[in-house]
Amino acid sequence: MSVFQDSEELIKYLGALYDEAKCDPEIAPKIKQSGLSIQYRYDDPAGIVSILADRQPTQEGAFFDVVWGEVAGLKPDVVMSMKADIAHQFWHGTINLMAALTRRQIVAKGPIPKIIKLLPAVTPMYEMYPRLLKEMGRPELVVSKK
Repeated sequence: MSVFQDSEELIKYLGALYDEAKCDPEIAPKIKQSGLSIQYRYDDPAGIVSILADRQPTQEGAFFDVVWGEVAGLKPDVVMSMKADIAHQFWHGTINLMAALTRRQIVAKGPIPKIIKLLPAVTPMYEMYPRLLKEMGRPELVVSKK
C-alpha cells in the first residue's frame, strides 16, 4: 500500500513541504539561484508539481513558484519521475539520489549535474518534511532513519 491514499493527500503533504521551502530564507535563495524549472512527476498516486525558479515568483515573500498540475507551455529544464513513496522517502533523507538514479527508482531527464549541485540546498528539507507531517497530524508517516 502506498504512503499516500490518493493524489489529494500527496498534494497536501508534499505541497506543504514545497510551500514552506519556497519562502525559507536558507533554502529558497539557493534554489532560485539555480534558475531551473524542475518538474516532479509522481505515480501511485499520480501528481505533477513544477518548481519554477526560472522566473519571477507571483507570491509575496516567495523566491520561486510551486505549481501543481500541468503548466501550459512549460518545457522544464529537468523532469524527475518516481513513485510517490520514493519521493516520501527522499524527503526524509533516507534515499541517496545517485543510488536511486542508478536503480531507476528516480528517472531524470535534463542536466543531472545541476540537480546534484542543488542537493546541499535542499538538505534542510529532510528535517522540515517530518516536522510538517507531525504538525499536520500524521506522525505515523514519519520514516525513522536507521
